[in-house]
Amino acid sequence: MAESPDDRFTPKLGRIRRAGGKRTKSYLNRVLNQISAAGQNGFVIGVGSKQFTGTRIGRGNQVMQHRRVGHSFGPSYRRVVIKTRIVKLKGGGIGAASAHMRYLQREGVAQNNEPGQLYNANSNEADGKALLERSEGDRHQFRFILSAEGATELADLKPFVRDLMQTMEHDLSTKLDWVAVDHFNTGQPHTHIVVRGKDDQGKDLVIARDYIAQGMRRRASEIVTLELGPQTEHELIQKFQRQINQERFTDLDRELVREAGEGGLVAPDKTVTPADRFKQAFRMRRLHYLERLGLAQETHPGEWRLSPKLESTLRRASERGDIIKTLHRALKQAGLDAGASELAIYDPAYANAKIVTGQIVDRGLHDELKDGHYVVVDGADGRLHYVALDPKQDMDDLPVGTIVEVHPASKGVKPSDLAISEIAAGNGGIYSPVLHQAHDPKASSEYVQAHVRRLEALRRVSIVHRFEDGSWEIPDDYQTRVAKLVQDQARYPGQLVLLSAFSLDQQVTAEGATWLDRQLVGSEVIDLRGNRFGKTVEDALLRRQDHLVEQGLAEWDGKSTRYQRNLLMLLQRRELLSAGERLAAEMKLEFVEAHDGQHISGIYKRPVHLASGKFAIIEKSKEFTLVPWRPVLERQLGKTVAGIVKGPSVSFDFSKKKGIGIS
Repeated sequence: MAESPDDRFTPKLGRIRRAGGKRTKSYLNRVLNQISAAGQNGFVIGVGSKQFTGTRIGRGNQVMQHRRVGHSFGPSYRRVVIKTRIVKLKGGGIGAASAHMRYLQREGVAQNNEPGQLYNANSNEADGKALLERSEGDRHQFRFILSAEGATELADLKPFVRDLMQTMEHDLSTKLDWVAVDHFNTGQPHTHIVVRGKDDQGKDLVIARDYIAQGMRRRASEIVTLELGPQTEHELIQKFQRQINQERFTDLDRELVREAGEGGLVAPDKTVTPADRFKQAFRMRRLHYLERLGLAQETHPGEWRLSPKLESTLRRASERGDIIKTLHRALKQAGLDAGASELAIYDPAYANAKIVTGQIVDRGLHDELKDGHYVVVDGADGRLHYVALDPKQDMDDLPVGTIVEVHPASKGVKPSDLAISEIAAGNGGIYSPVLHQAHDPKASSEYVQAHVRRLEALRRVSIVHRFEDGSWEIPDDYQTRVAKLVQDQARYPGQLVLLSAFSLDQQVTAEGATWLDRQLVGSEVIDLRGNRFGKTVEDALLRRQDHLVEQGLAEWDGKSTRYQRNLLMLLQRRELLSAGERLAAEMKLEFVEAHDGQHISGIYKRPVHLASGKFAIIEKSKEFTLVPWRPVLERQLGKTVAGIVKGPSVSFDFSKKKGIGIS
């Protein structure tokens, strides 16, 4: 009997899935994806005033419903600003929470530049470590930053904070497990509060969004107004007087924008009472100042049109002013001197050099709520650069004094994303290393693994899904999701690459292949300018040359210096052998040198900083080796890893492979 074309089929090995090879999604996941695609921030059910947004779910809902009726604040109430962040703790969040707690207690944040001191409802010396231990296994944690108008007039912020937390406990009908610390390192005293995400019954603490957004602020405003008294007319006049010529988004601007609405027009209020005439005068003076800034225009006598970019422009100007103050403070602390033309805010879109090499002279938080760091880099170009970093940037290896490169953060879809999307499109929405090799037979295993690492990063933000067999489910709108992710991260323009954990002075006499050595014999030598970092590097290079001559690794013929062949490899090998011997005595294991092309495997124990760079300790039962460290290793800490040494790097393979074994 002849074979019919309908009888032919191509078997696909692996786990049973639906047609096309994609994993079947649950109905709930499909609904959530549709909501996300529609651009909604949450569920919206119903029409008109009966819409359900989820903002009232949780504790504090009843309080907000009761207080919303007929309740409003007059101008005499003292304003309180509260910033809130809910941090997920499951999946490694405790480590980040510990780092945040340490940062809150750092030097120089309390009065008289002392370390911050935690306190709680019952003690002025609370134990933050004990709170974190109680938080093991918690789903989330609340973080608040509280800044009250007139806080400088309070002799002590602790009673105010304790009154607020006690009031919150009454509103939320539960005891709260919290610690707080007062900071005085800015012009406005403020308080950081960390609240455990469990109620007094051990259940997840869920606070209504309405209460977080409005209830806390209103309660705090009532307390501080009761403590200091309502603002007098004289205080209000002084406050508005200060706001007239400020390049920031002020209370006056907030009222003007609210009055203008979508049309952007502000008309004179002919029904203003005599008591409010002084405020009307301040509003007009503010409008004239905004006109000079190009943010307002008088269309008719007494009628003004506000720029749609008024708020964003003034907020950016305020941020720039804060950054300039930070740069001047960093200069003072480091004992450096620089003119205004030498101060720069790193932005690759406007910088002449997109990559800046230099030394970290200061670091801190530009976003204390999300742990977003900044660094001040004294660059080889003769300028001091303020660099805002993504909160995900690992800062453990970047203390003051280290040598770094500042690279622009990615601002578009990467070539690897295009390749992944193309391969998935031709394979029913599935990507795998095997499919990649079939699509591009010339692709090396290292090149393919770079794509897998990219997918691992995107998996952590729920853009792709990994199957147990090592293949990946790629959504149809993959490129759109990646582009949106990049756009969301665009406010962090720079990312740091560590060049050397050793200071310039340490590198002069170090036994390894230092950054100075790479400048002496490398093909890409940076251009040194200025009298700070550039001058210091020039002096350090001369001293390093003399040291190499003394060690017999270089010769000076009176005109130029000749370096020993393969100097960098020789220096690195010397240092690795020395470090291996030292670590062997410490670990009671034998050190085995890794060679090019060698297959290595073992448990990744920890990283170690050497003058030649950062290396990873890979341990077996009776021996260990040192191999060049890579960022992907940190997710494998304490796990078995395997790879092949390829020159100055190692190609690791973390893909899950199934096989026959004994468990």
